[in-house]
Amino acid sequence: MNKVSVIGSGFSGLAAAAFAAAGGNDVHIFEKNAQIGGRARAFVHNGFVFDMGPSWYWMPDVFEQFFQSFGKHTSDYYQLKKLDPGFQIIFGKDDVLEVPADVTQLYSVFEQIEKGSALKLRRFLDEAAFKYEVGMKKLVYKPAFSWLEYATWDVLKGVSRTHMFTSVQSYVRSFFKDPRLIALLEFPVLFLGAMPDSIPALYTLMNYSALVQGTYYPVGGMLKVIDGMRQLCEELGVNIHLETEVTGIHVQNGKASGIHTSRGLFDTDAVVGAADYHHVEQRLLPEHLRNYSEKYWSGKTFAPSCLIFYVGVKRKIKGLFHHNLYFDTDFALHAREIYREKRWPKDPLFYVCCPSKTDDSVAPEEMENLFILVPVATGLEDSESVRDEYFDRLIERMERYSGDSFKDDIIYKRSYSVNDFVKDYNAYGGNAYGLANTLSQTAVLKPSLRNKRVQNLFYAGQLTVPGPGVPPSLISGRLAAHQVNQYLLKNRDYETTL
Repeated sequence: MNKVSVIGSGFSGLAAAAFAAAGGNDVHIFEKNAQIGGRARAFVHNGFVFDMGPSWYWMPDVFEQFFQSFGKHTSDYYQLKKLDPGFQIIFGKDDVLEVPADVTQLYSVFEQIEKGSALKLRRFLDEAAFKYEVGMKKLVYKPAFSWLEYATWDVLKGVSRTHMFTSVQSYVRSFFKDPRLIALLEFPVLFLGAMPDSIPALYTLMNYSALVQGTYYPVGGMLKVIDGMRQLCEELGVNIHLETEVTGIHVQNGKASGIHTSRGLFDTDAVVGAADYHHVEQRLLPEHLRNYSEKYWSGKTFAPSCLIFYVGVKRKIKGLFHHNLYFDTDFALHAREIYREKRWPKDPLFYVCCPSKTDDSVAPEEMENLFILVPVATGLEDSESVRDEYFDRLIERMERYSGDSFKDDIIYKRSYSVNDFVKDYNAYGGNAYGLANTLSQTAVLKPSLRNKRVQNLFYAGQLTVPGPGVPPSLISGRLAAHQVNQYLLKNRDYETTL
């Protein structure tokens, strides 16, 4: 039985491990932290259960397809609840846009805001559904080694309808004029790593998931998804080594033959680097075995980092839903400060997740669990004084629009930002979401899924194909494991003939 080593236990690492184990391999995951999950870890404090990273559960079909690949269902491991409203966007004290779970109700909401927009939204979402069908069921499952992979009739026939060479900004604004509707349809790309005028309109496929499929919540939090994947991996025989930092990859004759760790050397027949791609290349390999130079990475466009606050409040708060977007300031200015000026935002948009509105298990009785997130640029100088200043300003804005003063009722606060992403995940520049999905960083133009100098080393995660986000990370792990399984099968067949 071949040994496969997976570095990192985030979504892509767990997915890669599961598929590699299903391929008949002896799989070992090496995780530097004391808990699996990567950015999707959680922690508990006095009855509060805080998800540390991802909080949006979109594209439910991708999760279901993952588990179905092993004859399972998501419901075998966790329960989903559809949120209604899915989320709200706060533009001002008396200007709030609630997004209903029923898309037919959403048509009415649009029509009330902008006359004639209901029919336009129907057409917009029909086109988004087509993009989703092409993007999430055809394009993202390509390993992207060559443009010829995309030269199928179905893909070529639909290229014009994906609006790959049109920006999200110009595409959305060709349908709608009201700035609130535009903000609703543009906001998902804020986490794809560039301003809406630089992201291909293909990615309005996210609107299909958000507005038609709907927003879901895994009861107990996103850690339940990670725990389900852990259970599946263990059922498949995967071994998980916690608090075991990988310090190097031992290469002989162009092949990785071992993993150097804080607990010694482990033999291996193939490696999946599901940790930060830059870290795996620059810290675990000698220069002559790397795909890319430091100059290459410094020239890439990264998705944002974050300033996050985990907050416990000893009473319920008025005016909050499960997901809340505070868009009461200038969207374009904040995006420019993240992607072009690379500075701390002057007056940022921000997001608040309050899972205790849906789930009593994540906070003590009659208390509130808050996850507050500000998208910020990567590579910023991060300090406690800066964090504290933003915290006070964010709480003040939340109080202003809810009409509910709760700052004195806060009984727990923890912050997390650029420095922490570097420390905990070896994240390049403290990035939180990976590489931007710009046209020049799409498909074959992303960092390669395989190492060109070490024939049994492959990569997974948000810095390679298909890109940032939880569902793409699941798919990335699958793609990497498929390459591992193909390599080992070919190698085994070759050795058998000798």
